[in-house]
Amino acid sequence: MIQTADRLNTVQEYYFSKKLREVRGLMAQGKPIINMGIGSPDLAPSEYVLKTIQESVLEAGAHQYQSYQGLPQLREGIAKFYKNRFQVTADPATEILPLMGSKEGIMHISLAFLNEGDEVLIPNPGYPTYTSVTHLVGAVPKYYDLTEDNGWFPDLEELAAQNLSKVKIMWLSYPHMPTGATATREQFEKMVAFAKEQDILLVNDNPYSFVLNSEPSSILSIPGAKDICLELNSLSKTFNMAGWRVGFVLGSEEHINAILKVKSNMDSGMFYGIQKGAIAALESSDDWFVELNKVYSARRELVFQLADKLNCVYDRKAVGMFVWAKLPEGSTTSEEFIDRILYEKDLFITPGTIFGSNGEGYIRFSLCIAEEKIKEAIKRFE
Repeated sequence: MIQTADRLNTVQEYYFSKKLREVRGLMAQGKPIINMGIGSPDLAPSEYVLKTIQESVLEAGAHQYQSYQGLPQLREGIAKFYKNRFQVTADPATEILPLMGSKEGIMHISLAFLNEGDEVLIPNPGYPTYTSVTHLVGAVPKYYDLTEDNGWFPDLEELAAQNLSKVKIMWLSYPHMPTGATATREQFEKMVAFAKEQDILLVNDNPYSFVLNSEPSSILSIPGAKDICLELNSLSKTFNMAGWRVGFVLGSEEHINAILKVKSNMDSGMFYGIQKGAIAALESSDDWFVELNKVYSARRELVFQLADKLNCVYDRKAVGMFVWAKLPEGSTTSEEFIDRILYEKDLFITPGTIFGSNGEGYIRFSLCIAEEKIKEAIKRFE
C-alpha cells in the first residue's frame, strides 16, 4: 500500500463513525438499540420546501454547474433572514458565501487563514471537528477551558494573560454545543473586543440559534464585529435539512473573498434544486419555529425524566437539540458509563469526553428521537 500522508497521523476516525459501527453491529445481533447519541434531525422539512425542490429539478439549467457563490436569490435570502432574525445587515453580493454545510466552512476557513505552525484557540468542551481540521492543515490546537462554574463561557482575563502571539483563529460556538449554554450581548461585546485587542479572527459557529431558544442572537450584531469576526450558520437543525448539506458564512468582503479562493478550488457549486429549497426554507414564517419547538420541548421534558432516572443533573434553561447532563457523584468515567448503559439497557448516549477533557463527568442526550422511543428508554430504568 502507498504510504499515507503524515497529516493522517494527526487525526483519528471520527468517534461517531467508529461507535455507530459498534451500535449497528449490536442491532444486527437483534439488540433493540435506542440511539440518543446523534444530532441528526429525524423530522422533515416543510411541505413548501419539499415542493420547491421537486419543482425546481424541471427548470432549465437545473442540472448544470452552479456558481461558486451560489444563486443570487439564495444570498439575498440569507441576507434577509439575518436582517429579520438577527438584526444584522450583510451585503448579499460580497459578505455572504453559501456552503455545502457549515462543517465544510470550518475546513475552508482554516485553509484560507492558517499557516503551518499557527495556533488556534479551541473550546474545551467543543465540536471535535475544530481540532481535527486544525491538525489537518498543520496548525496547532490551543485549548481554552469552558466550565460549568463560569457558565460555559471563556475566562477572557486568563486567556489574555497567556502568550497568544501565534494564535490566528479562535473558534466560538453560541448557542454552545454540547452544553446548550448561550452568550449574552455583553459577553459577545467582550469577545469582539478581546479579538480586536489580540488581532485574532473570531469565528462563531451558530447552527442552534432557533432550537428551544427564545432569543436567537448573532455575534455580527455587535458594532464593528465584521472587522474581526466570521459567523457560520446552517439549515440542518433549524429546517430539518441536515442531509441536504446547506450552510453559509457571513463576514467582511475581504474575509469572504479569502474563503472563496479556497472553496472555488474544491467544488463546482451547490445543486440548483437544493439552493431553491434553501431559499424557500429561509422564507419560513414564525409558525415554523413555533411548531418545531413544540416537538422538541415535549421531547426535552421526557429526556429530563430519563436523566432523572440516571440521577444526572442538568440545566433546564439550556437551549439547542441536546440535553447536557452531569453524572452523579462517584460515577465511573463518561465512556464507561455510556458503555454500561449501551450493553445493559440497549441505549446509546454520547459521552462528554468526545468534546474534550472538560466533558469528563458529563453525557449528552439528543432530542432527535421520537417521543415513543424516549418513553421506551425511560421504562428500561423502571
